[in-house]
Amino acid sequence: MRGNTYNKMHPREATDKIVIIDINEEALATIGQWPWPRSIMAELVTNLKSMGAKVVAFDMVFAESDRTSPKLIANNLPDEEEYASLKEGLLTLPDNDVLFSQAIKDSGNVVTGFTAARAEDTRKSPAWNSRSIFVTKHKTSFLQNGYNVNGAATNKAEFSSIAAGNGSFMATPDTDGIIRQVSLFNTFPSWNADSKNAKLYPMLGMEALRVYINPKATMLVQPNKERKRFDPRYLIKMQDISIPVESDSRLWVYYRDIKDNEYISANKILEADQQDTLKELVKDKIVFVGTSAEGLRDIRSTPLDIFIPGVEVHVNLVEQVLQGKYLKRPNSISDVEALIIASIGFLIIILAPFINALWLGLFTVCLIGGMFFSSYNAYVAQGLLIDPVYPSIVLGFLFLISSLFSYLRSETERRQVSTAFGHYISPDFMKELTGDPNKLTLGGEVRDLTVMFTDIRSFTKISESLSPEALIQLMNDFLTPMSNLVMESRGTIDKYMGDAMMAFWNAPLDDPEHARQACLTALSMNEALIPVNETIKQRAEEEGREPLLLSAGIGINTGPCSVGNMGSKQRFAYSALGDAVNLASRLEGQTKTYGVEILIGEDTQKEVSDLAFLELDLIKVIGREQPVKVYTLVGDSDFAQTSEFKKWQTTHNGMLAAYRTKDFDCAAQDCNDAMKMADGKLEKFYEIYQNRIAAFIKKPPPKNWGGVFIAKSK
Repeated sequence: MRGNTYNKMHPREATDKIVIIDINEEALATIGQWPWPRSIMAELVTNLKSMGAKVVAFDMVFAESDRTSPKLIANNLPDEEEYASLKEGLLTLPDNDVLFSQAIKDSGNVVTGFTAARAEDTRKSPAWNSRSIFVTKHKTSFLQNGYNVNGAATNKAEFSSIAAGNGSFMATPDTDGIIRQVSLFNTFPSWNADSKNAKLYPMLGMEALRVYINPKATMLVQPNKERKRFDPRYLIKMQDISIPVESDSRLWVYYRDIKDNEYISANKILEADQQDTLKELVKDKIVFVGTSAEGLRDIRSTPLDIFIPGVEVHVNLVEQVLQGKYLKRPNSISDVEALIIASIGFLIIILAPFINALWLGLFTVCLIGGMFFSSYNAYVAQGLLIDPVYPSIVLGFLFLISSLFSYLRSETERRQVSTAFGHYISPDFMKELTGDPNKLTLGGEVRDLTVMFTDIRSFTKISESLSPEALIQLMNDFLTPMSNLVMESRGTIDKYMGDAMMAFWNAPLDDPEHARQACLTALSMNEALIPVNETIKQRAEEEGREPLLLSAGIGINTGPCSVGNMGSKQRFAYSALGDAVNLASRLEGQTKTYGVEILIGEDTQKEVSDLAFLELDLIKVIGREQPVKVYTLVGDSDFAQTSEFKKWQTTHNGMLAAYRTKDFDCAAQDCNDAMKMADGKLEKFYEIYQNRIAAFIKKPPPKNWGGVFIAKSK
């Protein structure tokens, strides 16, 4: 950006010290095609001097002799008698170049110019007056860093050698064709370490300014001893004027719009009846003679307009120096911009893994906005040119790269999580987990889990009568619906163990309803086996054999477990360990003992006591010293509210209470009543208690008996 937009928003104000004499379309139509005879240019200089112009600076080169001079015309006439008198008359007339040279000398305020040319086409040296420029011991820096000119297109020596000043009007645009800076000094011939004769030439505007101040003034280049932060290192001094520059002598031009009324058509200066009227516009001013005619090809691009006459660049430069208003971009600014890019870029890279891309993008936009705001304030308050565009592009690129790497890292984590859990948890659960992998703590943690074990009843007998292929089909028929139910209820499948399956709830993601989810899943499992058994029955009929129908034993328990990636460095799996896991396994094994499909530990029952539970026993399983209450689940919360269940539950609990208080006669009666209310359910369980009660009636238990049943098998 480098001030383009800011310059448009805050252009410099005008002065009344400069005017442009314009060789425009009107002037060409009036005087004739360009170049004009030097006699006309001499008249232009003389008239401007008489009108009070302090400086007349030509933004053009008079490189060749005037082809319209009388002498040249005479020499081109045929050597015939009839042209003799005409030749003689022409030779008595003054030469146009002499007239122009004399006008320059007499006026004493003309500044001529030169420009760059291809070295192979010209080796002319511009006129240079050593008294006009004095450069300190730092001259080598300016020679080395300044704009080097290999060849110059110069004025004829008789013009520039007697002019009050001579300067270059070269203006080098940036890569986009816009002139933002100009070199106040140019080196000719091109300088190198072995150069002996290289000189520093001021630009046209600087020479015009020097002559305006005092034709005998000296330009003094010296270090800026009172340099403040961000001030350039050197000053070009002309009496009371100090121009801040670096050793490349380039100055950022502070542009303004030059109005049409600041132009005077050159033909009007040559008209006697216009001079009195125009005198007040010219008196005591710097007059630049330039052209806006399109055919003369002196059109330039600036931050304010892509098509302006080149002379306006000189006008803007001289005006801003007279006003003491400068745009500054010292070399240290680039270091500041690099520091901004490095520090903020580092901050973006550091934050990228920890901040959502949307928030990081908003943060980056705010930072970029802050840079633009600070840059704008620096421009308005101090004329500093701090580029917010390039740092913003770099920071935006860093944001995109950081976001891309964060995305790739996130995708890698998702794939890792998906690989580890994709076959064990539901798609919805997986979506939640991969959406926020931070919810997953790999490596192990302790948390409350509800653990389920389930296996096929009488699997050994079933497997003996089936071929390997049929057995695999049977296992798939059983485990597929069981697995689907676990995953649909936000459970995690830990492992398959032959005909058995282990699952748990509340890991890897939190599930406050983990006990309820496991119990409702257990109720659904045997219902899910109904269509599976229908398929098995149909397949057996087609094959002419007895159907081997499936039923499952399910053990559920809740408690603290260690859960995480477990195994070896070569092979590991996400699994759970702990006493609660072991008890769930033992409860599954005891379903066969009690003839129930679901056996649940008391810690699980406490979590979801609103479901239709029936306490079965106080049992001490293998591997545990302390007995636990075990329950069977016969229905959901709706079933638990029915009068039939409540009556059944009351009678059932009465049986257990009488049994544990050794009132075996009452217990026997309640057992018979509860068995009738069960309507075929828990038949084996009630038979067990009938046998126990009958045995205790014959032989009462010891006095310290607490009603605990000691399991002999797993």
